Amino acid sequence: MKTCVLAVASCALFLSGADLSGPLPAAAQTTYDRGQDVSPTYDGWEKNADGTYSLYFGYFNRNADEEIDVPIGPNNMFDGMADRGQPTHFYPNRKWWVFKIDVPANWPKDQRVVWTLTTRGRANQAKGWLQPEWEVDKDLIAKNAARDPSLMTNGTNEADLDHENRPPAMTGSPAQTVNLADTLTLKATATDDGHPAPIPDPAGRLQQGVRLRWIVYRGTGKVRFEPDIMGQRVFGKPATLETKVRFSAPGPYRLRAIASDGQTFSTYDVDVTVK
Repeated sequence: MKTCVLAVASCALFLSGADLSGPLPAAAQTTYDRGQDVSPTYDGWEKNADGTYSLYFGYFNRNADEEIDVPIGPNNMFDGMADRGQPTHFYPNRKWWVFKIDVPANWPKDQRVVWTLTTRGRANQAKGWLQPEWEVDKDLIAKNAARDPSLMTNGTNEADLDHENRPPAMTGSPAQTVNLADTLTLKATATDDGHPAPIPDPAGRLQQGVRLRWIVYRGTGKVRFEPDIMGQRVFGKPATLETKVRFSAPGPYRLRAIASDGQTFSTYDVDVTVK
């Protein structure tokens, strides 16, 4: 069981060593449902209170529909250490601040952390280091998270930011071992700090408050969540999403609950072994 709080945004987007943070040419905006590759991305870094640094990574699956699995190994690895917590299941489109790598306070400013991901016969790399322009903070996520709808944030304008807001605190089910024929029940709960304050839309629905969803972070078989997402946001009390999970193949899985308060988000991981 692992818990990770992500509350950052990117100053620049680097795919395969190229800066794609600006507008893309029209030809590059062609979309494909299937058959394309996946690029890892470096989303920026922040300095922690203890002097260490966190380097944040995401990915860009160029397919609009196809999900791709790449196990940890020569096709999905970091230099010097194959497994540094990266995903093996890649959802379509761009996914931001998926995981972080912590490095010590004396980390050389120009030393790279290199993630290599090979799909469709193409090896793409993301190179993270402490470039000053790539420093990020918690406010940037609220201004940019709308680029990734799966994070369930609202893309708040800078004028509307609640600077006191902190990501929800999360708890949930422990690691599990189940048989392939079993239906697994998992639960995740998020407790928020009351920021930002809820604003109802014309239909009376909360535009703020906590909402949760479940995704596959690692695993090669098909996984079905029932349900995979909360229907309504919850404000003023803990929000819990209980889901029934079915697996199509045995093996190790890491399932992730994401909790968003409308501006920032947290994640909670559960490792499951399916026999």
